[in-house]
Amino acid sequence: MTMPIGLRTYLEKTHIKYSLVSHVPARSSQYAASLLHLPGKEVAKTVVLRAGKRFLLAVLPGSYHINLEKLAVVVGAPVELVGEQECHKLFPDCQPGAVPPFGEVYGLPVYLDDALSENPEIIFCAGTLTESIRMRYADLVRLAIPRICSFAERGEIAGEKAMADLVPFEEGGGK
Repeated sequence: MTMPIGLRTYLEKTHIKYSLVSHVPARSSQYAASLLHLPGKEVAKTVVLRAGKRFLLAVLPGSYHINLEKLAVVVGAPVELVGEQECHKLFPDCQPGAVPPFGEVYGLPVYLDDALSENPEIIFCAGTLTESIRMRYADLVRLAIPRICSFAERGEIAGEKAMADLVPFEEGGGK
């Protein structure tokens, strides 16, 4: 699958410089970071949330976790994660688990964690599990038109168990 047409059109209309980075399928931003040999903080993840009947996007470093209570204070309502099936209804042109951070393309507000501002460049999902977009942080902010705030917390360093969950173990291989 290639980048969704709506996202590609949006990026082309803005004339913002970006590069498309291909990689093996990555179901998490942390795994994408490892594939690209980057720290998890430099790869952003987009999480779809619900606040009452409204949906929103939260964009944060891949190695961080959302503090739902902090974000609820900013949003002004309790927030909860949206399931994968509901996400697919909101983002039918994207692969499951591959939501890009451009809420304007999908009519959703974007909340961007300020920890991302420490990176001059950001890499994030391009709507597929095999492509990421690299662009300047300042350009991401201009395009995503987010509310920049603090709602994420640093994740723990991945141990062996967590890494085993990221890299699939292939059974067999012999006769």
